[in-house]
Amino acid sequence: MHMLKVKVLSYDGYKADERPRVFELGSIGYEVRKVLDRWYEPGGAYFKVRASDGNIYILKNSFEKGWSLVAFRQERTN
Repeated sequence: MHMLKVKVLSYDGYKADERPRVFELGSIGYEVRKVLDRWYEPGGAYFKVRASDGNIYILKNSFEKGWSLVAFRQERTN
């Protein structure tokens, strides 16, 4: 699976990189409006988020390799 590296500013609460707050793809920045889901695996954490553009992104924080974009879904606007 190919994953795209992203720059992420995260909220550091109880632990470091607790959840993403802002991320950047290329030169475009997105604010995380809502964390819809999160799950963990050995060595990493996934966050399904709704961003400021209204779309859904799945971001992975690999504890060894950093943040990457795993999936994207464009939400329909009617």
